[in-house]
Amino acid sequence: MSGIRNKVVTINNSSFQKLNCKKIIEYMKKYISILCLLTGIFMLYAFNPVKDDVFRVDTEKSIINWSAKKVGGGHTGTVKISEGSLIYSGKALKGGSFLMDMASITSDNARVTTHLKSDDFFSSAKNPNSKFEISKVSAAGKDRVTISGNLSIKGITHPLTFQATVKQQKNIIVAVANGIRIDRTKYDIKFRSKTFFGDIGDRAIDDEFELSINLTAVKN
Repeated sequence: MSGIRNKVVTINNSSFQKLNCKKIIEYMKKYISILCLLTGIFMLYAFNPVKDDVFRVDTEKSIINWSAKKVGGGHTGTVKISEGSLIYSGKALKGGSFLMDMASITSDNARVTTHLKSDDFFSSAKNPNSKFEISKVSAAGKDRVTISGNLSIKGITHPLTFQATVKQQKNIIVAVANGIRIDRTKYDIKFRSKTFFGDIGDRAIDDEFELSINLTAVKN
């Protein structure tokens, strides 16, 4: 009887081992299949990344409006965009840049227009272009983003962050940002600044001016 029991135990152990081996092999097959699938997906994205789309700024349909205040009043005007592009990755704005033609700056007053192009302000003959280049874009709601970048005026560069509405309609992007405040003194524009000329009194011009950017860009 003892021999029979040992034989039965041996047979049962052998069957159990075979069953375990079968389950292990099945598990390994499933694991390898999943691993191959994941590897394939990784390779697909590694060698076929999402292509960036470039949208060229339509300079005829784009404009920058500015406004500045002084004691007892203020002025408004425009600046033309000479060139630029916006970069999209998938359905999200990723980057871009644009140049402002400082010789095109205008004001609601002819004398002020001429003065703005002089060395007291933007020195447009010496510095014909100002530039904004995007360094980071963060989602801020439906069609809303927070844009960070670098603004260069008169060869001087400082970081700038502002909110914008960006909408894509097929092959066209419309980007609008209002109320962007710029401290002109950071760009060596100190004419009648109360910060630097404390005794200027009622002839002072505010250090900050505002920009409203309206861009229309078309896919290449």
